[in-house]
Amino acid sequence: MNSMRKLGIDYGDSRVGVAITDELGITAQGLETIHHNGNDKVVLRRLEEILGQYQIDTIVIGLPLNMNGTKSERVEVTEKFIHKLKCKFNKVKIETVDERLTTVAAHKTMNYLNINKHEKRNIVDTISAVYILETYMNKIKK
Repeated sequence: MNSMRKLGIDYGDSRVGVAITDELGITAQGLETIHHNGNDKVVLRRLEEILGQYQIDTIVIGLPLNMNGTKSERVEVTEKFIHKLKCKFNKVKIETVDERLTTVAAHKTMNYLNINKHEKRNIVDTISAVYILETYMNKIKK
């Protein structure tokens, strides 16, 4: 029996962090960072490959609200991307989580792990995607 996994996405201007749950849906681990330089087609194509590889029933994407809870420009850009996701992957549930603190948490984790600056750029999005996924998993557990 293959259980369904969940995919976490940290959507950024030029990079998209991707995380995935394990088969039991207990833990989230970083999968990769997609470098797209503002081209959503690149992201959607790669996500299609990932969805072909794993059985995924839910995509969780972080919404970068401002600290006071208002929508930032990034939210609008992210919402446009979410619309594309919904059109392309209409059999998959698309969920959003407030990701205001995920980047902060990701940087704290990396500082704690003593990761150098160059590496940080490569993995911050993936770690953020893991936090986004964990936030969602904690929410559905409650």
